[in-house]
Amino acid sequence: MKEELIRDLSARFKNKQPEEVLFFFIDRYRGRIAFATNLGAEDQVLTQMVSAIDPTIKIFTLDTGRLFQESHELLQRTNEKYGIKIQVFFPDAKQVESMVNNKGINLFYESVENRKLCCHIRKIEPLKRALEGKEIWITGLRSEQTVSRYNTKLVEWDEPNGLIKVNPLVHWTEKQVWDYIRENEIPYNPLHDKGFPSIGCQPCTRAIQPGEDSRAGRWWWEKTENKECGIHKR
Repeated sequence: MKEELIRDLSARFKNKQPEEVLFFFIDRYRGRIAFATNLGAEDQVLTQMVSAIDPTIKIFTLDTGRLFQESHELLQRTNEKYGIKIQVFFPDAKQVESMVNNKGINLFYESVENRKLCCHIRKIEPLKRALEGKEIWITGLRSEQTVSRYNTKLVEWDEPNGLIKVNPLVHWTEKQVWDYIRENEIPYNPLHDKGFPSIGCQPCTRAIQPGEDSRAGRWWWEKTENKECGIHKR
């Protein structure tokens, strides 16, 4: 049944503009839909689109406790610009305390397993709480962002969370994203102007060098195939 629904929705919105996709899902699934923003460039575009359609839709972000100050400041500016209140979900304090006391404050540098544990506690668990009771999850994924996202679809089933994931910007290029930001005067993280195309936790994000992949600055000490936190597990 869900496979048939995914196929029908995918066919219905093939070649449609992101605003059309968003309007349908927000209208059809009102109260059962949420948009998860990481405050990156793509998600800032979607925040503008979503708030223009319905500023009451649930928009949330995950604060891992290790974010850049610039990300916190952008959160405030975004709320003020669009008259919205992005909900913030934090990791469970006891789980974080146990992890840090057992494995160290910067455990993620020591092994992929440690890094994935940190991501699980700081991101995956809060995400599950944020998506409870929802049927639709809007994200800012684009297929050209990284090798692991190449096969991302406009509409797909997210098995770990048991809901439909909608990626309105999946076919957009990086140029389209930034053209839209400039044309609509959308607030964005100033770190983007300092060589940070992808921004996550401060200890796990660095500026990239000319010619590097846009995700090269995330978990740069790991191999390319490992560079996902698990939120968008494929």
